[in-house]
Amino acid sequence: MKLMVINGPNLNLLGKRDKSIYGEMTLAQIEAKILEKAKDSSTDVIFFQSNHEGHIVDYIQENANECSGIIINPGALTHYGLSIRDALADAKLPTVEIHLSNRYAREEFRHESVIAPICNGQIGGLGWHGYILALEYLVDLVGSVN
Repeated sequence: MKLMVINGPNLNLLGKRDKSIYGEMTLAQIEAKILEKAKDSSTDVIFFQSNHEGHIVDYIQENANECSGIIINPGALTHYGLSIRDALADAKLPTVEIHLSNRYAREEFRHESVIAPICNGQIGGLGWHGYILALEYLVDLVGSVN
């Protein structure tokens, strides 16, 4: 089994951004935690981060055929990334949207997600642990289908 983990704009700055919102870990540290957990289930994980919506769309389209599921933290593109939503829907893969912070405890404009309606689920507010929970969910879901 192979999963994509996609991170959107500004997530490359984790560890430098407001630590009270995004935590202290860098994106590389989060990816290391995901890889460590993925070993338990013999799951391969590929990672991608971009500050550009079109690059994320291209990545999904280029890798969907070789993957079994997607974990995505679209960052600010959560609220208006319709081309990402379409690419995820076209990929026809189980998908979990995650957020490090609790979007509903923040500014009102962050409450809306154009991505969530086409996802299997959404995890928010649990910091880096959300990635691990999404990984566990997708491993269970895809494993039960195969």
